[in-house]
Amino acid sequence: MDALTAWLSSINDWIYGWFLISLLVGAGSYFTIRSRGLQFRHFGRMFGVLKGSRRSADHDGGISAFQAFAVGLAARVGTGNIAGVAVAITTGGAGSIFWMWLVAIIGMATAFIEAVLAQIFKMPWRDGTFRGGPAFYIWRGLKSWKWGAAFAVALLFTYGIAFEMVQANTVAVTVEQYYSVPIWLTALIITAFAAVAIFGGVRSVAKVTEWMAPGMAVLYVAISLLVLAVNYDQIGTVFSTIFASAFGFQQAASGITGGIIAALLNGVKRGLYSNEAGMGSAPNAASTATTIHPVRQGLIQSFGVFVDTVVVCTATAFIILSSGVYQEGQEVESSTLTAASAVNSLGSWVLPIMVALIVVFAFSTIIGNYAYAEVNLDYLTANKTALFVLKIITLGSIFVGALAEIKFVWTFADTSMFFMTAINLVAILLLGKWAFGALKDFEANPEGHFVAKDNPYLPGKLESEIWTEEGVAGASK
Repeated sequence: MDALTAWLSSINDWIYGWFLISLLVGAGSYFTIRSRGLQFRHFGRMFGVLKGSRRSADHDGGISAFQAFAVGLAARVGTGNIAGVAVAITTGGAGSIFWMWLVAIIGMATAFIEAVLAQIFKMPWRDGTFRGGPAFYIWRGLKSWKWGAAFAVALLFTYGIAFEMVQANTVAVTVEQYYSVPIWLTALIITAFAAVAIFGGVRSVAKVTEWMAPGMAVLYVAISLLVLAVNYDQIGTVFSTIFASAFGFQQAASGITGGIIAALLNGVKRGLYSNEAGMGSAPNAASTATTIHPVRQGLIQSFGVFVDTVVVCTATAFIILSSGVYQEGQEVESSTLTAASAVNSLGSWVLPIMVALIVVFAFSTIIGNYAYAEVNLDYLTANKTALFVLKIITLGSIFVGALAEIKFVWTFADTSMFFMTAINLVAILLLGKWAFGALKDFEANPEGHFVAKDNPYLPGKLESEIWTEEGVAGASK
């Protein structure tokens, strides 16, 4: 297992060190420039669109824009925001947080583009909802079912297996560390609860995450604010440490090797894992929403990236860096570092809350990940037996992941998400003109319905049974 982990880690260093970082940052910068900084220009509008998004479900019980946002937020806001940030800091230094911020800010534009494309090319589904995402916009936009299938397979592997293992592993290690609960017992409990939600299907997942994801994010940020209040004198020091470490100054002064490269690599890897911008995952949730305009869902999903990284991941970073538990270059257990830091600042009373948050974060991400996997299996086949097999494989991955070594689990997840990210980034670069056209249409009439036929802003003819003159049936603003 150690040899396999080392081999995968060497592959990850190469693909993240040069290829994926260049593609990810390049695509995000391009989308930011072409959209004239939409994440900055329309940031205020994101709140207004999100506020009214709970009403946007159809009369047949479809998924509202807010529910789609919650599913995406649930998959984004998980243990990557707690354990993942700790892993980034312990392996890349405090400076990795700066690179996470950068990935998130430019990633807001990328998330907008892929969500808009998911809406534009989505299809009505037999259960009264919609289906879409990278597999569908590659198929319908680029006329390539095979490359859509390649993406779908990569996502099934990543979200149905690898990422489920990461979430379960973090929960099992944390609960064992603080409450001496055997890992095998935690694995059984997580798997059993996940089975209830997973066998309920996509709509069931949406109903659970609608209240779970926003609630847990608010509570977690509240805890971090308490930590900041206690350690208010450390705020300036934390910021200076992050910036100094980001460019290698902190490491050089301390005699630590790696410097800027270690911070950059780990910040990008953990940032991508956390906010998922450009990965092609969140568009699967975005496509299921009933809304009057694709851009509305794009703005909502772009805001999700901001919440995930700039708010929640920053909260974790300040909990760790202001507590005094962690020192640059120190060997610590990353999976429990955040909880230990909160306890050191606030006292033992906060430990049960932190552990509960980790469990809820992980559980919501587990069921959100499954929703992505089901959407992509729907692209490949309508066979009910295949769907049942997916559920069983997902549940098996949850159980096995809880028992595995944490270093292997995270390394395996990094490798698996590369393939789907690369396919998606190439696709949205080729299809970006459709999203830019939809943005121009929205800016011309922010309160209007999106109509595909004879739309002067679109780069070509869009065959759609959804974006008609009548608009989406039952959709509201």
